[in-house]
Amino acid sequence: MTHQIHDRLLIIDFGSQVTQLIARRLRELNVYCEIHPFNIVDDAFLQGFNPKAVILSGGPASVVHENSPRPPAAVFELGVPVLGICYGQQIMMQMLGGLVEGGKISGGGGTAEFGRAYIAPTEEQTDLLRGWFKTDREQVWMSHGDHVSRLAPGFKVYGTSPHAPFAVTADTDREFYAVQFHPEVHHTPNGLKFYENFVHIAGFTGDWTMNAYRDEAVEKIREQVGDAHVICGLSGGVDSSVAAALIHEAIGDQLTCVFVDHGLLRKNEAEEVVAMFRDHMNLRVIYADEAELFLGELEGQSDPETKRKIIGRLFIDVFQKYANDIEGAGFLAQGTLYPDVIESVSFAGGPSVTIKSHHNVGGLPEKMGLKLVEPLRELFKDEVRVLGRELGLPPSFIGRHPFPGPGLAIRCPGEITREKLEILREADAVYIDQIRRHGLYDDIWQAFCAILPVRTVGVMGDGRTYDFACALRAVTSVDGMTADYYPFSHDFLGETATRIINEVPGINRVTYDITSKPPGTIEWE
Repeated sequence: MTHQIHDRLLIIDFGSQVTQLIARRLRELNVYCEIHPFNIVDDAFLQGFNPKAVILSGGPASVVHENSPRPPAAVFELGVPVLGICYGQQIMMQMLGGLVEGGKISGGGGTAEFGRAYIAPTEEQTDLLRGWFKTDREQVWMSHGDHVSRLAPGFKVYGTSPHAPFAVTADTDREFYAVQFHPEVHHTPNGLKFYENFVHIAGFTGDWTMNAYRDEAVEKIREQVGDAHVICGLSGGVDSSVAAALIHEAIGDQLTCVFVDHGLLRKNEAEEVVAMFRDHMNLRVIYADEAELFLGELEGQSDPETKRKIIGRLFIDVFQKYANDIEGAGFLAQGTLYPDVIESVSFAGGPSVTIKSHHNVGGLPEKMGLKLVEPLRELFKDEVRVLGRELGLPPSFIGRHPFPGPGLAIRCPGEITREKLEILREADAVYIDQIRRHGLYDDIWQAFCAILPVRTVGVMGDGRTYDFACALRAVTSVDGMTADYYPFSHDFLGETATRIINEVPGINRVTYDITSKPPGTIEWE
């Protein structure tokens, strides 16, 4: 099977928590890119990957420390443009003959710089900054403890800031570029133009589109699966819906979908999802009512990681049970996305940290006897929605707010009980109804209610109540990697709180969560 060959850009990751945003910027420009950790990128990898350009990411390490992470020297011998960002700039300077001095954080005497800064151009000109400066200075976001104190031979300065005299540097003859700031983050408003200039220098044509991804994914699924049958786990969310539609396009009736009711679904969700897939997509769907199994195993558990791992294990067991009844089943399909992978897996020995585990990331036990099909593993959420439109899914499928695989388990901090789940379902239903009534659903990335593990005193009529408190959550986001709370009006919040308290027995207090991501996560657990 021959797949279309794209120009490829390699992002070497040194552990920055925003490395994935580099990929997001590039994909907006229809450039195919992959992120790989520094400790697997060696000379052989570079030869096999054959990048048209390379970007060195930021990272938490200090280049002045012994054994600090670095790319192979061969990166600078490929004859392709290389861009170093923050730590990437510093390691580039250090390896090519410049000098980096440590700040106070890494034991030196220099001053760290975190936050908004402004860069002014020098008299020297470079195509990297063509059309980038809208005025005599451009806002950027700095986040560094060390700093470049001497440029490597061949480099010149093209942009400066009060605390970063080498903010933009380049050796244009070799097409090596290095910046101290982060052009990928929201707080560098013109960052996309910066990346546009870089990929133009590198000669990318923007040939990677969702339509192309669809065609290639269908080919890859057929090649991977062959004549075997695939079981797809459905949750009714966007990810599993698009994964199922894509796999069905590839292999047709070789796909059987299993919808697991683990007792942690929203109100009426099981009925709606099963009808949706059977009626609208004409897929084979098995309804697996396993609520008693899941809730029984979760009884008495309060640690969020323990709950996630129990749910993940039981999902595997359930799929195995149904796989045994499907002749020729050889694969399990999941709607795993790139942010799931990034948040769940640190590269071995690398500096990034695991934020939380995901129930559908990390592979399958050997005893299961099924291989994984994960056609969305390299996509961000907004790209999945675009792919869904390419596949012709109804807007009601594509526009649904994300719903996590562990379901209400991670919206019920502390111990899970059937009583709390029932209260939570009713409160969540009222909340979403309010959002729809006010025409706000499509303006919000994700909204849900969490029931808190505390009871509070209240007064209803002339009586005292001692019931649960709940927290409302609504965020805006593009890809789920960063998020901010939705600015509901006080009137909306007051009206919603009144409805929940009046209509949902068991809740007497309502709060609104205004935490952004970071520092919080979107879900509560």
